[in-house]
Amino acid sequence: MTLGDILRLGGRCAAVVLLGSAALASGAQAQESAGSGPTSAITFTSWTGPYMRSQMLGFVRPYEDETGARVHVEHYAGGINEIRDQVESANVVWDVVDLTQADSLRACNEGLLEKLDDIELPDGKDGSGFRDDFVEGALNECGVGVIVWATAFAYDKGSFDGQAPSTINDFFNTDAFPGRRAIRDDPTVIMEWALIADGVAQEDVYKTLETEEGIERALSVMNAIKPGLQLWSNGREPVRFLNDGEVTMSMVWATTGALASEEPGADFAMVWNGRVIELDLFGIPKGSRNKQAAIDFIRYASSSESLARMVGYLPNGPTRRSSLALLSDEVLARLPNNPAFDDKIVIRSDAEWWAENHAALEEAFDAWLKEAGRQGASGTVR
Repeated sequence: MTLGDILRLGGRCAAVVLLGSAALASGAQAQESAGSGPTSAITFTSWTGPYMRSQMLGFVRPYEDETGARVHVEHYAGGINEIRDQVESANVVWDVVDLTQADSLRACNEGLLEKLDDIELPDGKDGSGFRDDFVEGALNECGVGVIVWATAFAYDKGSFDGQAPSTINDFFNTDAFPGRRAIRDDPTVIMEWALIADGVAQEDVYKTLETEEGIERALSVMNAIKPGLQLWSNGREPVRFLNDGEVTMSMVWATTGALASEEPGADFAMVWNGRVIELDLFGIPKGSRNKQAAIDFIRYASSSESLARMVGYLPNGPTRRSSLALLSDEVLARLPNNPAFDDKIVIRSDAEWWAENHAALEEAFDAWLKEAGRQGASGTVR
């Protein structure tokens, strides 16, 4: 049909619509032939607060500026349930997700993530091959490492007369150190701490937690902090609890807590003894429509320079050894895996163990929270 036929049959409006549609189709074909894929944007999902800020300034905005690509940023509270829902419903809207090492392994084992074992990443800034540059555990079948981080605890300096808390045992000792506690709404860390406080050797913690008796033993120790217990999922929540006097001690992400303790008006201190060291990794949900763009983003974000920029804004440990040489002495001194803290008890979280056992311990942890209620600040059950 000619344009003249269209004008005679449908008028000028029809012609405009047809011509506009043709132009759009032509543009789409040109975009596809240029290899830009179904969209020019990806969605990056991570944890909110200071950590997200460090990623925004460390590599998200620089990536956009250097490539012209658009990165939509979402936040979540961890876990793999949202990824599972997206994959199982064939409605994957996240392209790159920042996962704990245990969650990365769990999601990979469940087939929820794209395989990345053959990904080619930039070599280290110092010339080292990328596979040698990343720390142990930072590369797995479905993930690329981002940070080395830690969980520790902090205490309100105005709550205790005389000796201050200094060990994991003190966190559960409400006789010597009374007051409410706050922990993350998750069984990781707190259950390891409970067994260590009860005298279990570090090398026996996970073997003990594999038994019903070990789980009950951990929960029994945790009963001491159950009255008035506060739960948190956002990294700044424990800082607010401490600053507002809602709790006397709180589990806290170490780097976030250490920096927040130096802010004006803060009156709490960190305890590095017993900190639990973990990793975070990038993953791509299975079925992402922007897989290649997601891989390009991961390549950029996991370079020596990007990781060094990120930890410059929030001093978590970079997963590349070559990034360390790019950091100032001030930042190096604040890293949670700083050798200066080697004289303190440190627990290296067994991510593979948690990947296999998290569901069972989460069930026990949730049942413990509900059992006989959990006392809130006013004594009401919540």
